[in-house]
Amino acid sequence: MFDFSDEQVERYSRHIILPEVGGEGQSKLLESKVLLVGAGGLGSPAAYYLAAAGIGNMGIIDFDTVDLSNLQRQIIHNTERIGMLKTESAKKTIEALNPDVKVAIFNEKLSSENIMRLFEPYDYILDGTDNFATRYLINDACVLTGKTNIHGSIFRFEGQVTVFKPNDGPCYRCLYPEPPPPGLVPNCQEGGVLGVLAGIIGNLQVVETLKLILEQGETLVGSLLIYDALKTEFRKLKLKRDPKCPVCSDEPTIKELIDYEEFCGCLLYTSPSPRDRGCSRMPSCA
Repeated sequence: MFDFSDEQVERYSRHIILPEVGGEGQSKLLESKVLLVGAGGLGSPAAYYLAAAGIGNMGIIDFDTVDLSNLQRQIIHNTERIGMLKTESAKKTIEALNPDVKVAIFNEKLSSENIMRLFEPYDYILDGTDNFATRYLINDACVLTGKTNIHGSIFRFEGQVTVFKPNDGPCYRCLYPEPPPPGLVPNCQEGGVLGVLAGIIGNLQVVETLKLILEQGETLVGSLLIYDALKTEFRKLKLKRDPKCPVCSDEPTIKELIDYEEFCGCLLYTSPSPRDRGCSRMPSCA
């Protein structure tokens, strides 16, 4: 078990008194390794609360800089940091909140050439991206490496969250085998998003990550949780693994990573395919 200092006992006291966490569980959190892909709308609240929880090793991938329009929802940044790399801004905030967290930043655009190297040291991947191209790349890399993908997305007043765990449920391609064609969807500036929605969905991703690390409760593996902010309503849909999935089936047709054309930063609903099982393909605004 982790050898806690007096300061750590006090910092994590509200966790430690929970029977489901305790000292052993908090030790697991401090020894865990989580990679956030994106330090935007979803990545900001996720990074904040993962750090507060005591996730000991956190990686952050993002190549963008802080913009004034980000601050309506990307709470890990601030006005003084406009123009700063988002990874550097996020690291400053995390280290100020919890010095126990070791933060590694990667100012890179994720691609088939670097994704395996970036994913290798981490056990859990939290997908906070805002485009289909990167989502498919993350999904395929997680399946090929056996890493768990905690996925979230938001658009306007709705959000979705699920967990894709290889060999224990469906993957992203089981729902959506191929990306939609380029040019069909508007960007975030045209679609918009309720800022606080990023906090709700990003923190639900954190909840799932903590449960996975602690091995407590029921996770969203095999389920899709949908939140409608206008109705204050949650719905949960069952997801099934596609036996003909091109990447996670017993006879996959995709065995190498693919760099799809990145065609926009925000994706609109598309008509559900027969494999969508009642759920819409959700965009995300970072």
